Amino acid sequence: MAKGIEMRAAHFPGRAPIEAYGNGGFRFAEMSHRGSILCLPSGIYGWGATEEKPFAGDRLAKIFEDAADIRFLLFGTGREIRRLPPALADRMRQAGISCDPMSTGAAVRTFNVMLAERRPVAAALVAVD
Repeated sequence: MAKGIEMRAAHFPGRAPIEAYGNGGFRFAEMSHRGSILCLPSGIYGWGATEEKPFAGDRLAKIFEDAADIRFLLFGTGREIRRLPPALADRMRQAGISCDPMSTGAAVRTFNVMLAERRPVAAALVAVD
């Protein structure tokens, strides 16, 4: 029996620096992704956050699944820096993750440096135009 196309959530199974960002997406590992992404020790995942709702998306739970391998989370909130909601900031602290909100551009640059230094870093990056 023939099967239909199986749609799965976007996922790159590895760690990679971000080569470019803008135009609503990111480029990494010689691929491109339209929309926001989570860069975690277990891979790079598509994420539903937007500049209007930078802390949205059920995929944030994936950060806590990988928490044992994350010491620093760089949270790129779009063009503007936005404070983390208190409940999310508290949950990060309880998980032992130092979370720093910043513009997406600053988060991309800092992530690439820390990744190259082999530090236990992850990034939540909201796509910008």
